[in-house]
Amino acid sequence: MATADVIFYTAKVCPFAQRVELSFQEAGADVTRYQIDLQNKPEWYASRVNPASKVPAVVYGSPCSEPENPPAESAKLAESLVLLEFVADLYPGSGLLPHDPVQRARVRLFIDTVSNKLFASNVAFFYRGEAPDNFVEALAEVQELLSPSGFAIGDHFTIADAALAPFLGRWELLLRNDVGKYAEGTGPQRALLRLQNYFANITSRQSFKNSFDSTLLEHHRDVRYRRRLASRYAHGLAPITSP
Repeated sequence: MATADVIFYTAKVCPFAQRVELSFQEAGADVTRYQIDLQNKPEWYASRVNPASKVPAVVYGSPCSEPENPPAESAKLAESLVLLEFVADLYPGSGLLPHDPVQRARVRLFIDTVSNKLFASNVAFFYRGEAPDNFVEALAEVQELLSPSGFAIGDHFTIADAALAPFLGRWELLLRNDVGKYAEGTGPQRALLRLQNYFANITSRQSFKNSFDSTLLEHHRDVRYRRRLASRYAHGLAPITSP
């Protein structure tokens, strides 16, 4: 276990922050959490913690301090994928990053595929309204990298799972009818059966249940939709399709 104090700056609605929350919980880490209101960020946050003013962020390496005023000499770290590896290194007994070099490489390949292929098609589908086919193809490519059973890389939860799980949860929340804009009963369920079983396995873990609030996320989605709709009307644009 790590001995230095850890302050974790997070937001319950943020999937990138949930990545790190999952890793802390899976490691059994005792950290100080500070919730950041993403719509009303504290004035001190950018100057004292993360110049990008984003979550997640971590302050590490100094004695216990107030989250609002971390010591200048403490390490300030950000970016979710960087923090996943940091947590894995901080708690090496957690198994979040395997000791075997081949398995470690597989973890990183999985995360790279999620980041560079799945996310691009996700943006095209969810935010630009394009057809779901590329998104489904990217999901199938991620599925090809999954172990035959269990988690992404074998029988143990790793940072590969933490990197993907928050987004699967949010996509499922939006797409409760099969996958994408398919009519109910016509989506590619059979082709993505392993991914569905993986999703059920991941979401049954206590760490996921503790960090995923579907009611809060649905409310946040509806608020964002209303804001986007009001903005489009204000600029004389056509209304957008409800999520």
